[in-house]
Amino acid sequence: MPVEVGSIVEGVVTGITKFGAFVTLPGGETGLVHISEVANSYVKDIHDYLKKSDLVKVKVLSVDDNGKIGLSIRQAMADARKKERASFEDKLARFLKESDEKLQHLKRNNEPRRRGRGTYREAYY
Repeated sequence: MPVEVGSIVEGVVTGITKFGAFVTLPGGETGLVHISEVANSYVKDIHDYLKKSDLVKVKVLSVDDNGKIGLSIRQAMADARKKERASFEDKLARFLKESDEKLQHLKRNNEPRRRGRGTYREAYY
């Protein structure tokens, strides 16, 4: 199964070097997560973040003509956060709309009813 650029897949860390980590993908292919794509902060030692046989989610950044696959853990985490944020924003928008409708309904039902002119005049004369 060929990997597609932009897709997020799970893989297993099979090797760690000074410059990154090799990850085996579900189709049996192996890609590289460069050290700059491991975390949002500066990574001095990759062993602080990953070890062999870790299961990680990665985003496929590139597939070149030689079959080399570029991967990113950092961007996969960012995409997951965007999805969570979008769903939260949807929930918030729905909540605001429903609460606004309820407030309008309450205001309509609790307004004092106006009576005819005769009742008003009688009260003050």
